[in-house]
Order: sequence, then C-alpha cells, then structure tokens
Amino acid sequence: MALIDEGSNQDAVEHEATAPADATQLEEDNGAARPPQEGAPAAEAAPPVDEARAGPGDSAQPIPVAATEVLPVVEPVSEAEPVAADPPAADAGAADAGAAQPIASAEDPAPTLVDELPRMLAGIGAGDAGAAGGRTMTADGGPGGGSRLGNVASGARRLSWKVGAAAGAAAVIVIALVVVVANSSHSASSGQAAAHKAQQAEKAKPVSVVSVSPGNGATGVNGTSPITVTYSGPVTSGTRMPTLSPNIAGNWQVSRDTATFTPQVGFTEDTHVTVTIPASAGTTTAAATSFSFTTGRYSILRLDELLSQLGYIPLTWTPTTSSGYIPVDDASAQLAAAYDPPSGSFSFESGYPSLLTNQWSAGSDNEIIDGAVRTFEFDHNLTMDGDAGPRVWAHLLTAIARGERNQHGYTYVWVSQAGAEHLDLWHDGRLAITSPVNTGIAASPTDDGTFPVYLRYTVTQMVGTNPDGSPYDDTVYWVSYFNGGDAVHAFPRASYGWYQSLGCVELPTYGSTAEDVWNLITYGTLVTVTGPVA
Repeated sequence: MALIDEGSNQDAVEHEATAPADATQLEEDNGAARPPQEGAPAAEAAPPVDEARAGPGDSAQPIPVAATEVLPVVEPVSEAEPVAADPPAADAGAADAGAAQPIASAEDPAPTLVDELPRMLAGIGAGDAGAAGGRTMTADGGPGGGSRLGNVASGARRLSWKVGAAAGAAAVIVIALVVVVANSSHSASSGQAAAHKAQQAEKAKPVSVVSVSPGNGATGVNGTSPITVTYSGPVTSGTRMPTLSPNIAGNWQVSRDTATFTPQVGFTEDTHVTVTIPASAGTTTAAATSFSFTTGRYSILRLDELLSQLGYIPLTWTPTTSSGYIPVDDASAQLAAAYDPPSGSFSFESGYPSLLTNQWSAGSDNEIIDGAVRTFEFDHNLTMDGDAGPRVWAHLLTAIARGERNQHGYTYVWVSQAGAEHLDLWHDGRLAITSPVNTGIAASPTDDGTFPVYLRYTVTQMVGTNPDGSPYDDTVYWVSYFNGGDAVHAFPRASYGWYQSLGCVELPTYGSTAEDVWNLITYGTLVTVTGPVA
C-alpha cells in the first residue's frame, strides 16, 4: 500500500466530507435506461446515451457513501513536526497512481470515490503512522528523518494493529463499493444496449398495407379526394412515401400508421390513377405493392351552373346555401364542385318563348346546353363539336377564375312554316326582329327541329343542282348555316312567306333585316323550325 504525507491526507478527508448523492440519482447518472416520453413517435425518439461507458473522470456525482463510513478517525499530525516534501516511492506504480489523481479545487468537478481510491488508501497509512509515533522519521531510519516510506520499509517503525485493521477494513469496503458501482454501471449499460437493440429491431421490422382509400379498382372517384394508405405499424422517417401515376402536385402527411396525400388541385375526369407503395429500408412494406382507381366524369349539372354564371345560357342559377358560392379563384374547390356540384335552382330570364324554355332540363343533355357549349368553344378557339370534354372544362374553370363572360348576349331564332312563314329573333330576353321568310319546297324541304348555328359567312357562293337537274351557282349574303346545307341568309325573291327555297330560310334582300339578323346570331345560336313541312 502506498503512503502519502499528512497534507494530502487532510485534503482527502475534506473531500470525503462532501454530502453523498442520492443512490437513485447515481444509477441514472451511470447510464440507467430512461423510458421514452409518452406520445413521442418511435421514429423520432433518439436512443439513450450510453453514459456508463464514460471514463472515471467524466462523472460529476460523488459516490453515495459518507467518508466516515469508509475511513477511521485520523489524528492530526503535530504542527511542530516537519513533513518530508518528496518522500521516495518504494512502489513506483502505487506512487504514480497517487500522484496522478489531483484533488478537486473549487474550479474542478469533484472526483468520484473510484478516482480517489489510491490517494485515500495512502492517506490512511500515513495518518496513522504519524499519530502513532508522535514524531517524524529521518531518511536513514532515525528520528527526525523525512521519509516515512523509508522508515516503514526499514522496520524503524511499525503500524499499530489498530491502524492496520482499520486500513484493511477500509480497503475491503472501498473495493466492495467499486465492485457495486462497476456492476451497476454494467447493468445499466446492458439494459440500455438491450433497449436500443429492441428499438432497432422494431424499426427494421417490415409492415404491411392494411387498407387504401380510394379502394383498389374504384370508379367514379372525385379527383380532388385525398388518397390514404393505412399500414400495420407506425410510419417512420424510414418509410418511403407512395408514388402516383400520373403525378400531380400535392403533399403527403403522416399520422401514426397512416399516410395521406392531399392534391394541390386534383385529377381531371376519366383519369386512371395508379398508386405504388415502395419497399424500402426501415419500417416499410415487406415488398412493393400498388393499387389503382379511376376518376369519374364531371357533372352536367355543374356544367349548367358554370355556363349560367358566365352568361352562356338564358338562366340564372342560385345556390341553395351560401356554401354553394364556390370561390372563383379556388381551383381545387372548383374542381371538386365539377365532380360533386352544390345544390341550387335555375330560373329563366324573362321574355323568352315557351318553345325555348320547354327545351330546358337541368343536369341533362339538351339543345340549350349544346348550343351554349358551341358558343363557348368558338370564343375560346376550340373545336366546335358541342362536347364538353377535358379541354372545354379546363377553359371553363379558367374563364370562371378570370371572369370571362359571354360577350355576345343570348340569341334565339324561331322559324314558323305555318301560314305566312316568318322568323322571330329574341335577343337578351326581348323580341328584337320579326320578318317574313321563305322555306324549302317539297322536293327539298326545311326540316323541323332545333339546331345550333355552326358556320357563318358575310358572303359566299352556293353551288348545287336544282330539282329539274339544272345547276346553280349563287352569290349569297349574311349566311348562317344551322342544319347541314340549310342556312338563314338573304336571297332576292319577288315575294316572301311561303315555300320557295331548296331548304334554306330566305330573308328579304331589301332593307337591313338580313344583316341585322346575321349580326345578332353567333356560333351556337339555336334555330328552331316548326310547322308543316312542304
């Protein structure tokens, strides 16, 4: 056992008088595993730090045993007796161990009992030796010498049996404490490692897909609906999000065991969507899987509502509730309404005849909507086929957002073949023009029905064959074709009001009537022909 001088012993005793730490706190500071906070997701909980692996000098907590339980009472050395400054070391290893452990100062963290063990053991022997003799030893073994280690080694002075027993007991107690602390640290480290290993195993465990929405193979899906994938375990940072085909703008959000995609706007009508759920590292699916669905068709009722709002049909639409007023600049809300329109009611503007109003049916195909779509297509440089396909809808939603209303007003033409044949034209709810006309002879009659204007000329050549086989090549003005080769146009005749044409509706060439009719008619304008066919 190495011995040190009484001054070092005094320092050791003062350090040992520090109040012991709580045993529970010691266990925590030596690396005991702490439970994760309740509610914290497994993926975000960082593994506990393995503090038990820290070096002996890293801990700031004293050993939880009072010094008086380890050390016997030490009598102070007489101040009159000089103390050797540099005692020679009989055991170089023990001396080095004592010299390598500095006593804590006010600026240094307090060392642990394990840190101070060599110095304490040396101090115990030194203190008892001084107390027993009451004087110092000379270097050669005589009284007054400065080397205690040399005196003890030479047999000049023996430690009393009380001091030896006390020192032995202290050593046993200290060693036992070291073993306990080491075992505690080892146990904490082992528990911590096991918890970390279990956590890693949980992360690596693959999960499966429990359910998807929309369901696999679903049809008629609202293209703005969220897409949800539910897993058999929590979604973590290691879980790769599904991919969409076709890909659209949007974002995935994770909540425990579900991942939900919310589109920025949505999928258009009749779109086949495939959702692929990839396999990846960490908590993920065992293997890649996929499901698909198909979006529905846009609602004809919503088409009616939009055409009304833009002034392309002579009806006013009023939503049932205030929520039916979809913000014009909210593309996602407008697209959602295209699939699932808000409820409301339509009312005709005053002044139109029953021949027109009777053709109306909300939410179904009818001549009024067909004509309005053609007018809209013409205004937006689209193919005029009367079919409200994806391109028409895209332009409709854009027109709603920009407030691009119909600039032509609404025109309706009625041609009667009964009695004195005539034409009536309504524009924006009022009867604007009435004029006598001629319609087709029996050999080439004008068919009854309602037809949209699809082609217009201010002047053109009409070429064909007369019923008697003779050819004709006529220059005609203010021409609006509405049914095959039948058109409303000006044509010079001696009289008007009966069957004379080859199927066309002939207006007088005198005055401005023909030109006025042409100016109010536009592409998509409905022309209704009634009465007995010649």
